[in-house]
Amino acid sequence: MTQTHPSKPDILVVDDEPNIARLIRMYLDREGFNTILAASGSEALSRIEQHRPALVILDIMLPDIDGLEVCREIRRSDNPVPIIMLTARETDEDKIEGLELGADDYVTKPFVPRELVARVKAILRRSGKAADPAARHSEVIDLGALKIEPDRREVRLDGELIQLRAKEYDLLTELARRPGIVFTREHLLQNVWGYDFIGDSGTIDVHVRRLRSKLGDDSASPRFIETVWGVGYRFKDAR
Repeated sequence: MTQTHPSKPDILVVDDEPNIARLIRMYLDREGFNTILAASGSEALSRIEQHRPALVILDIMLPDIDGLEVCREIRRSDNPVPIIMLTARETDEDKIEGLELGADDYVTKPFVPRELVARVKAILRRSGKAADPAARHSEVIDLGALKIEPDRREVRLDGELIQLRAKEYDLLTELARRPGIVFTREHLLQNVWGYDFIGDSGTIDVHVRRLRSKLGDDSASPRFIETVWGVGYRFKDAR
């Protein structure tokens, strides 16, 4: 019987392979998380509605509704819950498709369970679901039309609240704190994701595209985020 830990958030693990699901639950339970299991896409959507988990670990290959469609449904309902995709697919296109649909991260099978747990912790810490006061900054970042309020994790553009997911907010804040400074993709992966990321730096490009879309930014004539070709990105210094 799984013991619940009220001090830790619920994690939903969606995988139709019982051995993998039990392995993930064992490692999460060791860290004090309350783990909920689902073996299909339809069951996952029901569990999300019922339990409102703080994070979802979502396998792509499911017997009814695949993980990509589940991710699409979650985002269609404007649910900002962080999602880590599990995939046995090797190609960057498959991974990027999940990120484009709104996943926050991906892990390729076979995976190291401790690394998966580290990613869960990092995402929850960054999204504010797990307390880490030392990592937070309370000062308002005032960039004229764009204002970032770290205490509230809110972003306003021309006075209007912009809905950002956890990683989008963290990426924007990392760039905006130091306008004019060029950040490499590797720096952004390590500092925004909060661990030594093993994967494709195209993850950053996907999140920048989503940020630009929400901010009404034009990559050809950027108002906020500039591409530094061959290196990375910087927040435009308007001074």
